[in-house]
Amino acid sequence: MQPHRSSLVRVNRAMPRRSRANAEKPIITVKGLTIGWGDTVLQKDLDFEVRRGEVFAILGGSGTGKSTLLRFLIGLEEPMAGEIDVAGRGLPDLEAGLPPFGVMFQAGALFGSLTVGENVALPLEEWTDLPEDAIAAIARAKLKLVGLDGAADKLPAELSGGMKKRAAIARALALEPELVFLDEPSAGLDPVMAADLDELIVTLSKTLGITVVVVTHELESIFRIADRIIMLGKKEKTIIATGDPRELRDSEDPRVSDFFNRKSKEV
Repeated sequence: MQPHRSSLVRVNRAMPRRSRANAEKPIITVKGLTIGWGDTVLQKDLDFEVRRGEVFAILGGSGTGKSTLLRFLIGLEEPMAGEIDVAGRGLPDLEAGLPPFGVMFQAGALFGSLTVGENVALPLEEWTDLPEDAIAAIARAKLKLVGLDGAADKLPAELSGGMKKRAAIARALALEPELVFLDEPSAGLDPVMAADLDELIVTLSKTLGITVVVVTHELESIFRIADRIIMLGKKEKTIIATGDPRELRDSEDPRVSDFFNRKSKEV
């Protein structure tokens, strides 16, 4: 897939202007969504909204399709049924122009042969006509924003796991999207690094005013960062809970309360 090139000025003019009324609308609306491949249905009849400016988490047990749902939300897969609207533009079409979001894939997905700065610069090189020195300056600024000032010339192999995740978040922010998807951001990190990354996610959401959608199964992270969640059931193949994760600890549904209180039952 070859993305269309355009300057930041042209991109910004093409984007819908953010009015007060627009700001009150959900940034993501999902109705009757069924996902899977062939005859295999992973999740069905999904209905939920993501509000602008919130940190929204998608969670559930292993094999429920959390990361797969993210792929459908960003337009990498075609749904079997239902509707997805992202930022008022319908189902994302990655061939139709600049998507209104950034993505941090699981494990960071940095290109090992490129420096950290070059990794962050990639979206700018693909989607803008900015000069090289401006692109490099923006890449350094984004790295500084996530606490990686001075890391632009390093290779990904020289970074710790937490630093790689931060670099991937910087790349997701390169084009200043209003929405960012993070797939298992704290997976594989030690408790201190995970807590630091959670703090960064909350800080970025508040200071930049962006909406963050997080796929995770890490309970401590969920309680630290999420305003609201949806919980996917493996057997039910649909949403079994939605709301504030701190309130769902006391859910009357044992499938939900067991998950949030770390009791050994599969959901």
